[in-house]
Amino acid sequence: MTDDHIDDLYAQARRSGAIGGKLVGAGGSGFLLVYTRRPEDTRRAMAKVGASELVFDFDSQGARGQDFL
Repeated sequence: MTDDHIDDLYAQARRSGAIGGKLVGAGGSGFLLVYTRRPEDTRRAMAKVGASELVFDFDSQGARGQDFL
């Protein structure tokens, strides 16, 4: 699902160097996840239109007990 606002954010990300993107999450909220080779350019462009960044990292071990404390 998408709307005009999400389409505009995605277009802005692409213009700033993002190679692709995907909507992730569910239940009336979520994230526009983008992949870029020029992260600083994309960060600046997205901040300029009011999109906030959520910093995250990948974990190859999956969820563990400590993750939920």
